[in-house]
Amino acid sequence: MRSLRSRLSALWLMLAASGATTGYLLVESFQQSADARVTRAQDLVVRGCRDIADRYQFFVSGWRGAPVDDTLKHDLVPLVQSALAGAPGVEGGIWQAEGGSLAYGYPTYEGTGPKTDLPAAELSVIQQVNAETQRDGRPATVKNDGRSQTLIVHACPLRGPLQGVTAWTMTRAATAQGPAYTHLLVGLVVLTLTLLGSAVWLASILVSWSRRIAMIETALGAPNDKADLPLLPHTGARELDRLVDAVNDAGTRLSAERARATAAERLAAVGRLSANLAHEIRNPIAAMRLKAENALASSDPARKSSALEAILQQVGRLDALLRDLLDMTQASQPKARSVDLASFLQSTIDVHRELAARHRLQLRAIVPEAAQAAWFDPLQMQRALDNLILNAIQSTPDGGEVIVAAEIHDGHLLLRVSDNGPGVDAGIRDRLFEPFVSARTDGTGLGLAIVREIARAHRGEAQLAHTRTGSSFEISLPWQPS
Repeated sequence: MRSLRSRLSALWLMLAASGATTGYLLVESFQQSADARVTRAQDLVVRGCRDIADRYQFFVSGWRGAPVDDTLKHDLVPLVQSALAGAPGVEGGIWQAEGGSLAYGYPTYEGTGPKTDLPAAELSVIQQVNAETQRDGRPATVKNDGRSQTLIVHACPLRGPLQGVTAWTMTRAATAQGPAYTHLLVGLVVLTLTLLGSAVWLASILVSWSRRIAMIETALGAPNDKADLPLLPHTGARELDRLVDAVNDAGTRLSAERARATAAERLAAVGRLSANLAHEIRNPIAAMRLKAENALASSDPARKSSALEAILQQVGRLDALLRDLLDMTQASQPKARSVDLASFLQSTIDVHRELAARHRLQLRAIVPEAAQAAWFDPLQMQRALDNLILNAIQSTPDGGEVIVAAEIHDGHLLLRVSDNGPGVDAGIRDRLFEPFVSARTDGTGLGLAIVREIARAHRGEAQLAHTRTGSSFEISLPWQPS
């Protein structure tokens, strides 16, 4: 499932893509507008040069020629002025290869007076374009792109009695000025501020929600001795607080239901325990009663002695049953200390080697290499392992093997007792750790229940592991190296 962070990030990426596209379109629109202005300016200078040429043709018609003097130059100026009068922003004149400028005019100049001098900064460009036209005999155009404007100079040949004469026109097209450029800047600034604002806003939402969610996670993950849900604090975000209220309400209802379920389960457990205990006690009592009645009815001393021995055996059975029952119901608090795993497992299996040898079984321990010292109550844990080892020895046929192993896995210490016997009957697998549930006729059914209580007292758990053959019981404890 996608998180809120990924969705908000995707939203911001969409905004960024949309902003980049819009910015690109704005720049392209401005560029096209600038290109259009340059094109219009170029058309304007071409038309102005053509107008000068037309008027020059009319001026020299029927003229046989005359020397180029100040009078001729003075007469050519009005010709240029009239030709460029309808071309705003265009200046131009007539140029001769040997004599240079013959006439210059800028009728639409917006200064304080008429402009009569050639532009000195562009003089080299004017000479270049006129020379190119004289050389090729056809119109030529030069465009110089500047930072804020484009300079366009055009020249066209003039036909007449004078040799090497050309007309030229010049104008400037603004590319980074005017309303279009201002609109572009305003649009880009607004777009940038919008993107930055949305980025900051979404980032603040992410940080705020992450902080509030972390607050909820911390409250839920805080150590709690009870199984109930903790009371979550309000975060200040309306939507999250609605969720917090719903979780708190659910936790309250869950606590009430758990209390009722615990009470009902306790009563049911007491009922099952009482029934099983009554059954376990009634059988020895019945056997003792029968032996006592037979001994009273018989005059044979040997028969009376045998009956007393049988009664003592049943009393021993009842004593073991009550002792196991007390151990299960009155488990003491573990006295944890540092325990060396290797020596602990070795001493634990040494106690059962004689019994394993009588059943012709191999009994061995497996400890992880370079294992650190564990932290638990060795007396209680040895008793739990004793129960598991005794069950394994009694369930494994002659020639089999019982393995007691320790393993550190995912922050837990696993104490495992495995055998290659017939395994656990599927009919009691789900109830294996309940009191008085046993697969053996001579067992009390309290051994595994005691194992589970010892494991839970250490904040761990006992379970039957899945194996292909035999059976394997595990005690899982939190790994707390000393």
